[in-house]
Amino acid sequence: MKIAMLQGRDIRKRVFGREHLTRLRELGELTLNEEDGNPSEEHARELIAGADAAITSWGCCPLTERVLENAPDLKLVLHAAGTVKPIVTESLWQRGIRVTNAAEALGIGVAETALGFTIVSLKDMWRLSRDTAAGGWGDGSRVREVFNLTVGVVGAGRAGSHYIKLLRQFDVRIVLYDPFVSEERACEMGAQKLELEDLLRESDVISIHLPSLPETYRMFNAERLSMMKDDCVLINTARGSVIDEQALETELRKGRLFACLDVTDPEPPYENHPLRGLPNVILTPHIAGAVHNGMGRIAKAIVNDLRAYLDGRPLSGEVLAEQMHLLA
Repeated sequence: MKIAMLQGRDIRKRVFGREHLTRLRELGELTLNEEDGNPSEEHARELIAGADAAITSWGCCPLTERVLENAPDLKLVLHAAGTVKPIVTESLWQRGIRVTNAAEALGIGVAETALGFTIVSLKDMWRLSRDTAAGGWGDGSRVREVFNLTVGVVGAGRAGSHYIKLLRQFDVRIVLYDPFVSEERACEMGAQKLELEDLLRESDVISIHLPSLPETYRMFNAERLSMMKDDCVLINTARGSVIDEQALETELRKGRLFACLDVTDPEPPYENHPLRGLPNVILTPHIAGAVHNGMGRIAKAIVNDLRAYLDGRPLSGEVLAEQMHLLA
């Protein structure tokens, strides 16, 4: 098998370690892009020439008909990143080329981050740390355990599903809003399916795991934010566009809610954005997905899916044409 890695050398080194490249070479003849930066269409065309499989990542150009015509035997594209929308074209589907991504690997890190926000926020560690650093010694009167609470999960994709899996280690009620998940499937996952408004009213913690779609744009608007319980912790590790930030600011200034936002709209928020200065909001710079050593999860997922393809087994990260309108 001929395998072409289209991503620039700088991206490749961030994602793939020596051990991953060794495993790829065990599976086929490997062609590497030895230039830094995003490959142009012409460069991608040269790299992919004669390949049976191609590996893409952040910054890769769309796999247009002009690129694909240079690889008539291409059967598989493995995208070492999340959304495949930047690289997928209609020509891929027309040629019957299978596509995978590393959304599951990324989702693990996102879910772990959401769980970390959940624990630390309920424990009131953010405020207690600030007070202690300023010379105080808080009494912990606002500390809550991850016990006997209701945790709402909005969206049960890769990240949301793994967050639910992690939550099952705690004695909490897990409720889920996802119109594409049946009540039976939610029960199998360990959650109770609710309508969004009911979830908002009943949850002590709400973790958002939605793609950025026209249907989800500012889904968390003023009306819905006002439904949330006092002292609710709102966590967003998905996309900033799903929250109306002006409406969220209004609710936060009332002191009712606490928010942990790993994403904003736009990113980064402008320098004097009001969310930067509020004491009941935590802002992190889009770190929930894979960073540093976590990138190895992506590389491992790509290698595993290539081996699964060669063995004739299901591909963990496979993306189908009919799913594209639902993807981030």
